[in-house]
Amino acid sequence: MEADSKLIIAIDPGATSTKFALYAESEPLLARNIRHSQEMMQAFKGKPLIEQCEFRSEAIRAGLETESFRVAEFAAAVGRGGLLRPLASGTYRVTQKMLDDLRAAPRGEHAANLGAFLAQEIGNEANAPAFVVDPVSVDEWPPRARLSGSAQLPRQCLSHALNTKAVAKRFAREQQRDYQGLRLIVAHLGSGVSVSAHENGRMIDVNNSREEGPFSASRAGSVPAMMLVDLCFSGKRTRKEVETLLFREGGLYSYLGTDDLAKVEDCIATGNEKAALVWEAMVYQIAKEIGAMAAVLQGRVDAVLITGGMAHSPRLVKALRDFVEWIASVYIYPGEDELQALAEGALRVLRGDEIPLEY
Repeated sequence: MEADSKLIIAIDPGATSTKFALYAESEPLLARNIRHSQEMMQAFKGKPLIEQCEFRSEAIRAGLETESFRVAEFAAAVGRGGLLRPLASGTYRVTQKMLDDLRAAPRGEHAANLGAFLAQEIGNEANAPAFVVDPVSVDEWPPRARLSGSAQLPRQCLSHALNTKAVAKRFAREQQRDYQGLRLIVAHLGSGVSVSAHENGRMIDVNNSREEGPFSASRAGSVPAMMLVDLCFSGKRTRKEVETLLFREGGLYSYLGTDDLAKVEDCIATGNEKAALVWEAMVYQIAKEIGAMAAVLQGRVDAVLITGGMAHSPRLVKALRDFVEWIASVYIYPGEDELQALAEGALRVLRGDEIPLEY
């Protein structure tokens, strides 16, 4: 590491893990994925999410001490953005108002809500700024995209904005183009599926993977509305059970009892016709959503970018190419390197390439 390199810590809290990584500017130095046992997480059941901060912070510090890194050396700390109010894309300073909103959690509790708190704690100790980058609540929609068909049920923009934006900007750099001048479709294929349309540097539409769009490994995506109404009022399921059915036991899991794409593809290889049908239906729905975003961009698309964990599957990528390559050239960015995206967002501010936004 060069003596004048800016040392950045990036933190991504998950439901049962805390990931963190250190970067000397954009060069990775250390990455850790700390798994939290079921027994440990059970101790926080029914308690406010904020009470997990102390033990997660201690886990991060223990990982740093093992590698002899000192918090005082950090130039910035950056955390995963949580369920904040709708906001524009960018890198945001962690402020008291942001922390107050995350503590109150009006849009729901999510492990990502802890990212700002953990970054602020380490930033304060290092006398360095704390940031979040492109939270899931990034909202750049035009007014017409917000109408759902019922005045009582407006669409909400919640998406995998961090990875989606990072991949779009990476593609622009590789093509030596300006992101603001590109018209892109980005399909994030992870535990949820977000397919977005990008124009003039803005994500002008995207399906909310919690409640619409293609099904994925464990999420149901769009489902027949009246059948869902009947289920909710049948008296056979509680609200929590319906949520579990849609968000954790939907998709591949609902049909096949597993949310592991590799296992599903192994079943297909042995001649399992049901597995083949469900897999084909998922690919079909993803392709339809990509086609819908092509319509949003009026058919003028510079590229289709496929990213997320499922993009590691050559079988799935080939099938999607067969469906959508007529729209535009398809580029593959497997995985979702969100820690790198967080560090890059902080680095752009430290270098003066971007002005930090205020929440």
